[in-house]
Amino acid sequence: MTAGEKPVASPCVSLCALDEDDVCVGCQRSADEIRRWGLMDDNERREVLRRCNERARMSGQLM
Repeated sequence: MTAGEKPVASPCVSLCALDEDDVCVGCQRSADEIRRWGLMDDNERREVLRRCNERARMSGQLM
C-alpha cells in the first residue's frame, strides 16, 4: 500500500447473522473470513470480496 492509500474496506453492512453454512447473510463472508479480516493484506481482502460476490450470485442475492 502506498502512502495515503486506504486499505480495502470491510463489506460489513451491519446485518450480522450466520446461516447454516457459517456465512454472514449480510456481507457473505465466512465466519473465518470475518475473524481474520483485520489481519489480512489488501490482496487477501480483494480475494475475500471476490468470493463474497460469488456467494451472493450463487444464493440469488445478486443477478
